[in-house]
Amino acid sequence: MNSVISYFSSFFKGLKSLLVGMKVTIKEFFTPKVTEMYPENRHTTLHVSDRFRGELVMIHNENNEHSCTACGLCQMNCPNGTINIESEIIETEDGKKKKVLKNYFYDLGQCTFCNVCVMNCPQKAIEFRNTFENAVFRREILVKKLNHEGSKLKEKKIIETKQTNQQ
Repeated sequence: MNSVISYFSSFFKGLKSLLVGMKVTIKEFFTPKVTEMYPENRHTTLHVSDRFRGELVMIHNENNEHSCTACGLCQMNCPNGTINIESEIIETEDGKKKKVLKNYFYDLGQCTFCNVCVMNCPQKAIEFRNTFENAVFRREILVKKLNHEGSKLKEKKIIETKQTNQQ
């Protein structure tokens, strides 16, 4: 007799557990869905959050000038070596040596999108954009050169105002 009571007791406990799980499932079944119709509405109604980190870019102005001084802080702070900066030392007209950016490479396939590079950039030369269509068939394509061909460092406003004051 004790085994029959134990059997029905465990049966009703299992049935109660099943009904609790089904309650969650049925409740989810009737809630409205927010599915995006992705390929069809990619340019009209698709909303990508502003905080989404999709791809690192170097900011250039209309004169093809950037703010990167090739200090290397972003490369040093990157946790997995995604950023590789190549710089060179040149001599200016006044005889001073200056470090300039030669190439700024970024491996999108290796990036963890942690935003440490952007936060540590003292010049605010790089930022994450919310582009998300980065699927490719070969990993080599994911290594991007961020500085544009023929780009150069922006001249600082302070230097320009000093030059005008000297004249």
